[in-house]
Amino acid sequence: MKDIKTYRILISGRVQGVGYRYFVEEKAALYKIKGYVKNTMDNNVEVVCQGPGKILDIFMDIIKKGPAFARVEKINIEEVEKSHNYGAFRISY
Repeated sequence: MKDIKTYRILISGRVQGVGYRYFVEEKAALYKIKGYVKNTMDNNVEVVCQGPGKILDIFMDIIKKGPAFARVEKINIEEVEKSHNYGAFRISY
C-alpha cells in the first residue's frame, strides 16, 4: 500500500502516570496502526505510528485528547520519511 506514512509525535503535559500509553496502545490496536509509544526522560510521551494516512489523521486527533486524567498541553508531529516497517504496535520501556 503506497499511502503508508510514519509519524513521530512528542506529547507534553500531564501524560505520565495517567494511563496515556495504554490509551494510545488501545487506539492503535483499534485502528490497526503499527509502531510504539514510550515515556521519555523529560516527562513527555513519544509515539511513532505507521499506517494509512487517513487512518493516522483520525488516530492523531484522538491521541491529542488522551484519556480522562491526562492533560495534553503540546503536541509536536513530524513525518518520518525513511522508516522501517513496524510489525505491530507496542508499549516500549
